[in-house]
Amino acid sequence: MADPIVAIVGRPNVGKSTLFNRIAGDRISIVEDTPGVTRDRIYTHANWLGHDFRMIDTGGIEIGDEPFVTQIQAQAEVAIDEADVIVFVVSAREGLTDADEKVAKILYRSDKPVVLAVNKADNLEMREDIYDFYSLGFGDPYPISSVHGTGVGDLLDAVIDGFPDEEKQEEDHSIRFSLIGRPNVGKSSLVNKMLGEDRVIVSNIAGTTRDAIDTKFTADGSEFTMVDTAGIRKRGKVYENTERYSVMRAMKAIDESDVVLVVLNAEEGIREQDKKVAGYAHEAGRGIIIVVNKWDALKKDTHTIDDFEAFIRQQFEYLSYAPIVFVSAKTGQRLDRLPAMIKRVSENHNKRVQSSTLNDVIMDAIALNPTPSVNGKRLRVYYATQVAVGPPTFIVFVNDPEMMHFSYERFLENQIRAHFDFEGTPIHLIERARK
Repeated sequence: MADPIVAIVGRPNVGKSTLFNRIAGDRISIVEDTPGVTRDRIYTHANWLGHDFRMIDTGGIEIGDEPFVTQIQAQAEVAIDEADVIVFVVSAREGLTDADEKVAKILYRSDKPVVLAVNKADNLEMREDIYDFYSLGFGDPYPISSVHGTGVGDLLDAVIDGFPDEEKQEEDHSIRFSLIGRPNVGKSSLVNKMLGEDRVIVSNIAGTTRDAIDTKFTADGSEFTMVDTAGIRKRGKVYENTERYSVMRAMKAIDESDVVLVVLNAEEGIREQDKKVAGYAHEAGRGIIIVVNKWDALKKDTHTIDDFEAFIRQQFEYLSYAPIVFVSAKTGQRLDRLPAMIKRVSENHNKRVQSSTLNDVIMDAIALNPTPSVNGKRLRVYYATQVAVGPPTFIVFVNDPEMMHFSYERFLENQIRAHFDFEGTPIHLIERARK
């Protein structure tokens, strides 16, 4: 199940980005005492008391030249659409404002838990003088100081209380996969061709699909759930300019998937946005298949497919494990291979290997290429064991984790891949000192 999403909402300059950074434990958003300055990454993973969740800093969602009120409304609606819990930030220094009340009116429609954070309550007097904020109608306000961290723990306690009950979530045994990519690479056409029906709107206008759609189907004796994330633009012009909102939707779909199909457009080649989208899937540890669509539109010779594959490998070096398939949603070329490929990648993503066999592979690898030494001290590898799946994760016990150079770690990973079929899935190696 995907991590819950927490959106931080409020008028400009109330400290949304500072709170975002405080919870994330890192300066992810740019912070400056000027309204509308947030321009950097606006989404991140966070954890509080063992609860993982994803955060959106809506202050970083750019709405172009739209009026101020429209910007606030658009940002709040992003939260309403995507969040499980909304943190509504106001300022103790400035008190209750008309803009705060306008944001509150939008959030009333959300039917989502709203936690009210009164930021910039840096001293006792400010923390006690918060009674005006009760009029917003969101229950007890939580006085906090994002800069100093005061009260943030109590705020997060209230946030996780609003998370969906995991026990009530229906267990789904189907293989979940999503199609990720820039607008107009043909995701919707792929969906329709695979299902044999017009499931979603298809147009050559980028951003035609308005909502992410989950579709169940059966192929080759296996049940699949397909999430089409072509709906990365929504509700008119304010969303047409909101690229980061589209990325957030893609990330949510990635979180909910076992396997991600990174869809490229053969006619347009590889763009920077393709690399970003694929990078999110890789960082999330999902199984990945690279799907090159519109292959029928290219003029080809005997070397075209080899040259294109080599170019993909060069541009996506970190996805060396991902299989590549060249398809055409228009003609149906090679689409029949996708279900079996998705199933195999999903199985590899959840594969376990015996510790004894794994250690035989590791020791043979060390005999082939001895461990490095640093300042006369040699790295010693004692034992390895698999501790998780989805993706396969291995702990390697060594004498000193600091001596494990990334190049030798990559060598061990390649040896593991050479002996076990982990095609389509990243694998993680974690070094631990033997106690």
